[in-house]
Parts: sequence; structure tokens; C-alpha cells
Amino acid sequence: MSTGKFYITTPIYYPSDKLHIGHAYCTVAADAMARYKRLCGYDVLFLTGTDEHGQKIEDKAREAGITPKQFVDRIVTGERGVLDLWKLMNISNDRFIRTTDEYHVKAIQRIFRRMYDNGDIYKGKYVGKYCKPCESFWTESQLVDGKCPDCGREVVDAEEEAYFFRLSKYAGRVQDLLENTDFLQPRSRVNEMVNNFIKPGLEDLCVSRTSFTWGIPVDFDPGHVVYVWIDALSNYITALGFDNDQYQDYEKYWPADVHFVGKEIVRFHSIIWPAMLMSMGLPLPKKVYGHGWLNFGGEKMSKSRGNVVDPYILAEKFGVDALRFFMLRTFPFGSDGNFTNELLIQTINTDLANDLGNLVSRTTAMVGKYFGGRLPAGSDKWDRPTAEDKDLTAMASGLRDRYEAEMEAFQFQNALEEIFKVIQRANKYIDENAPWTLAKDMAANGPRLAHVLYELLEATRICGILLTPFMPESMEKLFAQIGADETVRTWSSAAVWGALPGEAAPVKGENLFPRIDMEKELAELAKLQAPAEPDIELEPQSQEQVDFDTFCKSDFRAVKVKDCQPVKKSEKLLCFTLDDGTGADRQILSGIAKWYKPQDLIGKTLVAIVNLPPRKMMGLASNGMLISAVHREKGEEKLNLLMVDDAIPAGAKMC
Repeated sequence: MSTGKFYITTPIYYPSDKLHIGHAYCTVAADAMARYKRLCGYDVLFLTGTDEHGQKIEDKAREAGITPKQFVDRIVTGERGVLDLWKLMNISNDRFIRTTDEYHVKAIQRIFRRMYDNGDIYKGKYVGKYCKPCESFWTESQLVDGKCPDCGREVVDAEEEAYFFRLSKYAGRVQDLLENTDFLQPRSRVNEMVNNFIKPGLEDLCVSRTSFTWGIPVDFDPGHVVYVWIDALSNYITALGFDNDQYQDYEKYWPADVHFVGKEIVRFHSIIWPAMLMSMGLPLPKKVYGHGWLNFGGEKMSKSRGNVVDPYILAEKFGVDALRFFMLRTFPFGSDGNFTNELLIQTINTDLANDLGNLVSRTTAMVGKYFGGRLPAGSDKWDRPTAEDKDLTAMASGLRDRYEAEMEAFQFQNALEEIFKVIQRANKYIDENAPWTLAKDMAANGPRLAHVLYELLEATRICGILLTPFMPESMEKLFAQIGADETVRTWSSAAVWGALPGEAAPVKGENLFPRIDMEKELAELAKLQAPAEPDIELEPQSQEQVDFDTFCKSDFRAVKVKDCQPVKKSEKLLCFTLDDGTGADRQILSGIAKWYKPQDLIGKTLVAIVNLPPRKMMGLASNGMLISAVHREKGEEKLNLLMVDDAIPAGAKMC
């Protein structure tokens, strides 16, 4: 039996307020890998967790009217939060880290200082582009059509005092790591990282922020908070006890054997993370594996796109194990996969109901029918093996080695394919031997019939062992039905033909995977997964009529935001400096601070009424009014400024 240590991680997840099946994909894969390694006899540490700092969380908490900590607590530990989802999907993680954990916070401050003391962090000024959803800094040349190259969303101009990490210093070593080792897999990711990020010139990385406060303070310069990716990436070592006293596992488990990450964050894990470790003189992880996405309708699942798939609905209808199996059976782990309800049901019906479920059901039923529930002694022996016997025995006996090769390469789909080749061969073996025909003359054919059924049970046993990492609960039921106790469910016994006792006593139980009515279930899913209509309240329309001439007196103009600042001693007001096309700046105050950050509005083209009489607010003159839309959604007031195409010049009359 293999022995040793194995440390596997998933990325720590941003605590989204709408979890979907895509969130579980990477973690289910890591769970299957961790269970496989435990089966092999390894001492496994499987880490997952949540990334809880950053500007976008601070913004979302403000919109919700709660503190950032309350916001992340609700999503991580609340009903149907991250921990609930992991429990639902039967994730066997050994440790769960939150970046708000006190021990992690203190460790990050020490890690930041380590790199600073090494001369790899220095103070400067950041001027560039920033993607809030991805928490990523970009240069102008890295943008795609002016938008974030990772998520395709708008970026904002950012300018602030900041600390920088000398990432450029490590460009050569990181490039060598990527090109001349198998550190990053699949190999296709290497060219992407080298050609897109390193060869064009790897710039130093902005690693602190001063424009918001929800982050880990730089302890020697408290006006700065540590950049969220320095915070997040370091969890892989802080969760082991590096630079803290919470755990004492760093020496035992580091370096990690593999980081499983989504392809959108490969850059952080394969360039920034190794450079950070090089700066601190620490060993590098052995491997980073960048998997693809579970897409829906050809697009990555996203709340903003309205194409999320609810794992609770699918698990309730089809079972957690079937859902876990589908994700890893259907799509190559390194590539994108397009999720559809039809494909899910088809996979369950074909592989689980027809092939595996049918094999178990037929075999156990025949042992009960023909032998009263227990095979006679000697059923495992047959001195005249047929070609069919030899073929099934050879396929099943060699299965573990073929499976192991695919699992070690993280090719879960191929490993499952090898198992199902044996399952399909076993079903064919039933038809070749026609037990129902042999049973017509038990006196003459009883020993042969018993051996045929034994062969089927033994092939099923081996397949069940190797399916356990993917469907742990269902395989417990399978072993109970075929009469396989714990002594013959081990990794070593999976390579031994004949480990099941000859006097096996299977029990016909409920169908492990009932066949699904495709048309009926698709109709029900369409209703359950339909996006809910938002609970929106609109202000009632005024019944007071305004004559046309009066309306025409209102002068609506396009105005461009030159500057925007919060008004001192006011929680509501923002003060806009606007270009209204006249050549002189126009100042307008607007009570929208609850919904917008000032720096996000600079450069935007808005609409204002410019011929209102001036009025003073907080001692400042406001010359006009910005136009916005207001409504209530699920009891919460929402406001959106009316923004128009930036191609419209300042001062253009709106009519």
C-alpha cells in the first residue's frame, strides 16, 4: 500500500450571495482526489475556505446596510452558505480557513513585513486600471476592448498611494519554472501565462490599498490594507501554522502537492504566488492545476448573467452522489464543460441506472432467486474458464493500475471511463452466459451458474472500490448489497481478483439509481430554475399634469464628471465638478453617497437639469440636479444615476 503525505487545496472562495453548481465543481474534484489518496493509504490534508476581504465585499455590505463582517458571516455560516454547500456536496475537507480568522490576519501582517524587510516591497503611487469584481490591477495594454481580460467587465481608473511588490525581479525564475518543469498543468496554461504576462514585461505588483478599509492593515503603515491576493494566496501556508501558533503542520505538509484552481485565477497562482514564496525563501508547491469552467448556455455561470444552477434543487431531485459523478464523469477536468439538465439526466440514466444500477440489481436478484441469497462454497473456483471469463477477469484485475494512472494525472473523466468499460463488459458477460438458461438445469449447470454470478459480484466489488472517491454514500450501499465487508473494500484488494469470499451473500436492495423520466423532470426543473421575479416597488405616477411649455423650460444637458468628492460632515452628499460644455466648471451636490463611490464616477457622462435656481447644501452651492432612477427592491431602496454614451459631448441638449 502507498504511504506518505498529501496536501491538496482548492482556492478560497469569494463568499457570493448566490452559490451555484459551478462553485462546487473544483471542490468536488479536490474531494474526489483527497478521498482517492486516503484510499491509497496517504495521510491527507485537504484545505478549503473563503476569501473575505476586499473592496467589492465592502461595497456589497454597504449596499446591504450591514458591516462587512456581518455580510461574510451571513454567507459563509448562514443558511445555504458556503459551509452548508460543502456539507450538502459531502466534501471531506480536513480544514476550513476564513481570511478573517484572527490567526490568519496576524500571519499576513508578518508575511507582508517579511517581503518588505527583504527589500521586495516598496512604497509608491499606483496609477492604472482596476477591476473590482476580480480584485485585479491591469495596465492599459492588458485590457481587452478596454475591459478586464478575465471577466470582461468594466474597469475603473485607480490612483492612490500604495506599496508595490518587486514582481519583475522574479520574472526570469518564474518563466523558467513554468517552461522547464511540470509545475503548471495542463500544459496549455503555460503558453498563456508566459506569452500574455511574462514576455510583454512583468510589472511590479500593487500590494496595498488606501481607498477602502476592509482588509488586513499593514501593521507598520495602518493607512494601507494588504492587497486581497497577497492575503488570499498566503492561506495555503497560514492554514498550516506558518507565522502563527494556531497549527503546527507547516513542516509536515508543505510544500503542497497540488493547488486546484479555476483557469481565471491561474495567473495569481502560477506567477504571483511562486514569486512571493521565492521572496520569502520558501519551497514552492509541487503543482498548480488550472481546470476549466462549468458553463451554462456556453457562458460561465454567474449571478449577473442569470444563468446559475441551484445545487440544492439538483441534489434533492437526483441525489448528491449522482451530481458529483456527473460533474467529473462528463467533462475533462482541464477543459470547459457545458452544463445542461438534459446531459445530467442522460448521464444518470445511461451510466448509473442502466449500467451500474442494472448490474447490481440483476446480479443480486439472481443470487437470491437461484441460490436463496448465498452462493455455494467454491463459487470463486472454476477449472474450465471460458474466453468470456478470462476477458472479464483480465479487465477487472488490471483496472486499478489503469485507474491509478489517470487519477494521478487528475484525469477524472478517463479514470471513470476505465471503470465503466469493466461495468459494461460485466453486463455483456450476463448476456453471454445467460444465467436464466443455466438455471433451467441446476443439477448440471449449478456450479457454472454460481461461478458466473461470483464473477459478476467480484467485478462489481473492484469497480465499487474505485468509485468510492466519487460516490462515497452510494458505494456503501453497493457494498452492502453485494455482501462485501470492509476487509475486501481496500485499495490493495482492488488489485486482487478473488478477494470476495466464494460463499458471498448479497442482498437485493432498493435500486441505487432509479431511472429518470427525462421529459417530466425537465419540465419540473424549468419551473424550479426559472429566475424569480424581483420584488420591485415603483413610485406611483403623479396625477398632476404639467403643460408642454412648462416642461420645455427644463434644460436637460449631458455633463461629464471631472471630479467627485464626499462632502465633509455629510453621510449622503457627493460634490460633483462637471463639464457642462460652457467652458466653466459646474458644481452640483447629490445625495447618492450610499450607492456610489466618488472615484467610480469620474469620467462618466451623466444627465443634469442645469437651469434650476442655485441652492445651498452643507454650506456649498449646488447649481442643478443630476437625474437618476429610484425604486425599491425587496424592501431596499435602490438608485441608479442616468448615464449616457461617453461619445455624447458635454453640454449636448437632451430632449
